[in-house]
Amino acid sequence: MSQSYELKAEARDRVGKGSARELRRNGKVPAVIYGDKQPPLAIALGYKDVYYKIHGGGFMTTIATIDVDGKKIQVLPKEYQLDPVRDFPVHVDFLRVSANTLVTVQIPVHFVNEEKSAGIKRGGVLNVVRHEIEAHVPANAIPDFIEVDLAGTDLGDSIHISAVKLPKDVKPTITDRDFTIATIAAPAGLKSEESEAAAEEGEE
Repeated sequence: MSQSYELKAEARDRVGKGSARELRRNGKVPAVIYGDKQPPLAIALGYKDVYYKIHGGGFMTTIATIDVDGKKIQVLPKEYQLDPVRDFPVHVDFLRVSANTLVTVQIPVHFVNEEKSAGIKRGGVLNVVRHEIEAHVPANAIPDFIEVDLAGTDLGDSIHISAVKLPKDVKPTITDRDFTIATIAAPAGLKSEESEAAAEEGEE
């Protein structure tokens, strides 16, 4: 799990578009903390802090501590909005979390042992169907990534979720089928040779 971090914030009394615009002009980002059966809390965060966290990677899967005027609240980012033109943050929603909180997150997929795949050695191409897997996980145990082992795979193979060793308590949101994460596709040259051979067989 990515290293937790802390953000300083101040509670804001006023909400609404006018208040949010004023905050942004003053170098702040409006945000809301909600969940855990408590009323939503409107806060303002430093623009630079939020910008670097969002663009630094792992923002949506890392628990943060927000210090709101001295009161520390553990949260997980749930959603953020960027300005469509200038790419800077304009709003963030945070979810309060505790040891018992289950969250739904997108976890990146990392592939290992490509050099041990007979299919890739023969010129096959790793065709990634899912770069991320949506899963239910405890908020305090979100993995940085899910590892998929390509050792022993060959041309034409499909790697399904059932073949992946998932970290403890990570449960994919798709439960009604054994979905595909990646395939080892035959190289273009091999495909055309096979189709030519098939065509010749058909002519005989």
